[in-house]
Amino acid sequence: MTTPKKSNPDELLIGLVSVSDRASSGVYEDQGIPALRDWFSSALTSPWRMETRLIPDERAQIEQALVELVDKAGCDLVLTTGGTGPARRDVTPEATLAVATKEMPGFGEQMRQISLRFVPTAILSRQVAVIRETADHAALIMNLPGQPKSIRETLEGLKDADGKQIVPGIFAAVPYCIDLIGGPYIETDEGVCKAFRPKSAIRQK
Repeated sequence: MTTPKKSNPDELLIGLVSVSDRASSGVYEDQGIPALRDWFSSALTSPWRMETRLIPDERAQIEQALVELVDKAGCDLVLTTGGTGPARRDVTPEATLAVATKEMPGFGEQMRQISLRFVPTAILSRQVAVIRETADHAALIMNLPGQPKSIRETLEGLKDADGKQIVPGIFAAVPYCIDLIGGPYIETDEGVCKAFRPKSAIRQK
């Protein structure tokens, strides 16, 4: 299942891929995609649209979904949830690296730093982020946790009781990364997540 590439160049097209054997077979309802949809609805103030996939923990299917979302659907940003632990069926990082042009290790490092504030088992996470490039397009692909609370913490970071940022979330760096690979200009609600750009890269309103 694919859709035509976007006609509005300012629209951010986001691919959301939930990787779960049980959710994809209907054993329980997927939580990853709804959590991401809700977060982006509150965080983004610029135009965006999403494409979703719910698939089992099968490396070939994960790779296929990522390639289709970037190469055919034209997604600028693709986020996966699930399949990043040490279990035999956890193969999302391997599938992500297999379709990559460049690795972006800083995202995975920061995700684990955030999660370690809550649980020591965060070191078991193998989340990665990569760039996939084609002849005329590029996209950022990132592996996220599977639980809604962890997804929000990873994207937003940690704040104190007064709302001051303690640990930056990974999404603060995403808009500028998308700028650098030729994607649309992303604007955010600073109350949820303030996008960071060098002064020279900030678009004047």
